[in-house]
Amino acid sequence: MNDLSSTKSKPSLLRKLSAGLITGAADDDPSGIATYSQVGAAYGYATIWSLFLAMPLMIAIQAISARIGCATGKGLSSSMRKYYPRPWVYGLVFSVLVANVINLAADIGAMGAALKLLIGGPAVLYAAGFAIVSLLLQMYVPFSRYSPILKVLTLSLFAYVATVFVIHVPWGEVVKGIVVPKVRPNAKYAVAIVAVLGTTISPYLFFWQAAQEAEEIRDDGDRRSLKADPSQGPEQIERITVDTTIGMVFSNIVAIFIILTAAVVLHAHGKTNIQSASDAAEALRPLAGRFAFGLFAAGIIGTGLLAVPVLAGSTAFAAAGALGYRSGLEYKPHQAKFFYGVLVFASLVGIVLNFTPVDPIKALYWCAVINGVAAVPMMIMIMLLAMNKKVMGKFTLNTSLKVWGWIATGVMTAAAVVMFATWGQ
Repeated sequence: MNDLSSTKSKPSLLRKLSAGLITGAADDDPSGIATYSQVGAAYGYATIWSLFLAMPLMIAIQAISARIGCATGKGLSSSMRKYYPRPWVYGLVFSVLVANVINLAADIGAMGAALKLLIGGPAVLYAAGFAIVSLLLQMYVPFSRYSPILKVLTLSLFAYVATVFVIHVPWGEVVKGIVVPKVRPNAKYAVAIVAVLGTTISPYLFFWQAAQEAEEIRDDGDRRSLKADPSQGPEQIERITVDTTIGMVFSNIVAIFIILTAAVVLHAHGKTNIQSASDAAEALRPLAGRFAFGLFAAGIIGTGLLAVPVLAGSTAFAAAGALGYRSGLEYKPHQAKFFYGVLVFASLVGIVLNFTPVDPIKALYWCAVINGVAAVPMMIMIMLLAMNKKVMGKFTLNTSLKVWGWIATGVMTAAAVVMFATWGQ
């Protein structure tokens, strides 16, 4: 009987994949696709090594964020509010909110532009439609039903894997370019590496993964926070490790394929100046054919449908938690008015920005700057939270996660220093 019940209670691999998989996939949003396409077009295979550097760092900081959510049953900003000076928390969260809204606007715009490439018509209206549908789903579909939709949308990233297999890839040159990259000793190349790291390790991902862990605890009647029920610790820590590792490896592999596509098709044909994800898709059409173009453009829409709710949701979770308001997508709008108010506000601002003459490329540049500034103190605060027994109970970080978490923080600090040192060059 005991063996039977233990077998039943052991979750399958598919059930273990949730917050980590969704977070990792959302990292390859249309803005990320634009960045990866830009560096692939400009430098060929010479930046792919940076994603192999980012992968273990991303796994570590995301696993730590997830552990905080699982141990406390709360989002990051709620825990920050409780244990750190409010002015620090407000300043950090505000900077993340500004970056998120700019990123949200760029992703919404990229989805509209991609659909226009595929079927023609008004890009800004398509963009507004995508944003409104996403907002309504978040507001009126309980998270327990919406989360599986997000999980299915992660499949859209396979469009970028498929794209590579419909073009001719000189794999020998690719491997050589990764193992012995042609590093360029100049400021532009340094900025490209910083852009890859900043796109891959972004503050909104920290907030979302911790918040989704807390959401799933509220949604599952058999689960409680690890501080409240330490007996669940071994199972939940193992689940977080598997979920986060697979999610972040998947995310980075897809990013590698995007850079690879741009390097093989665009860089090799002298097309080195790409401004957006839709530019990259359009450039593929004459060089790689309509099928590769269609896959790439459809992938932008699919990843946008995943990333937009994650960006808007992480914005609402961060703001509500920092100010002490109730938060959660499982609540109905009238039960968490401030949380849903931020969700609506962020989405509407993202839509409105697409109807203004704001240059999306410059906006994304400033988004990267803000994220680069905010990521370092955010990561320091996450590390301090995760090592604090008052916050985590008996589930403070082990030595391995401490080491990798602080290495990730150090690398992002170095990236921020490089960004400012090369400013304007």
